[in-house]
Amino acid sequence: MGLFERYLSVWVGLCILAGVALGNVLPHVFEALAGVEVAQVNLVVAVLIWIMIYPMMVQVDFASIRSIGARPKGLIITLVVNWLIKPFTMAALGWVFFRFLFADLVDPQTAGEYIAGMILLGVAPCTAMVFVWSQLTEGDANYTLVQVSVNDVIMIFAFAPLAAFLLGVTDIVVPWNTLVLSVVLYVVIPLLAGVLTRRALSQPDTTARLDALLTKLKPYSMVGLLATVVLLFGLQAGTITSQPLDIVLIAIPLLIQTYGIFAVAYLAAKWWQVEHAIAAPCALIGTSNFFELAVAVAIGLFGLHSGAALATVVGVLVEVPVMLSLVTIVNRTRW
Repeated sequence: MGLFERYLSVWVGLCILAGVALGNVLPHVFEALAGVEVAQVNLVVAVLIWIMIYPMMVQVDFASIRSIGARPKGLIITLVVNWLIKPFTMAALGWVFFRFLFADLVDPQTAGEYIAGMILLGVAPCTAMVFVWSQLTEGDANYTLVQVSVNDVIMIFAFAPLAAFLLGVTDIVVPWNTLVLSVVLYVVIPLLAGVLTRRALSQPDTTARLDALLTKLKPYSMVGLLATVVLLFGLQAGTITSQPLDIVLIAIPLLIQTYGIFAVAYLAAKWWQVEHAIAAPCALIGTSNFFELAVAVAIGLFGLHSGAALATVVGVLVEVPVMLSLVTIVNRTRW
């Protein structure tokens, strides 16, 4: 591990501070960047994510994917955590914190909206950033792709009814444009680029050319990650400085949920003797949230300036630094 990777958490912390500072000093720049979006999907963030996940997509070998059916444990853990545990624990934590523990700090209507936003985060699993987390933990690229793909297919059918059940409403409208565009931008396009690159560089009996390319790409992947942190915090700088208490109150149950779900998935994988290259992305995929989808639905249901939208935005803010801390835990506890 190089000097840069060893102190990655330090660089991320500095980028968070830089993002908040730049967002307040140069708000018009970040407003312009925020406007470069289609269906609630920011295209600047999309490009940065491509830079991060392209090296992993190059490693995907379709010939090896066929053998994944013989190793179903990691996929089973991910699906159980994502669809049978995480949505319900998120709803329970939101209810406990905002109906009881923080009841004196937040008015009942706003509290209800915060809970709704948390529920939408819990029901929307697994953003494209999991490819980055998997790469940082030396996870199995083929297995990660299968896990993400299966979750995306289930989400198409399960998101709306599960969200409607937990929110107690029946008029959930799935933003199909956001969902489809996100899958195309974050999975299909980089996967296609990776497959074409692998095919162009493949040689009989050697991966030297492919390994050389991956070595060259690694620094750009890290730069993409740090630039994403600066951009996300810069885009939300005004919210962070204007509503710091609300953000802290929302972040507390979100942090408990994230670390708790990770512990469940990671320990289950260790107990079930899942190999680490599969256990790592398995736990991280089970922990991550599809924040683009959650934000879009929250805005559609409750409005741009609602408590639900704010809760999903806080989910965006805690996602990267918290997931990086989990990456550190995974890398220090290999088996």
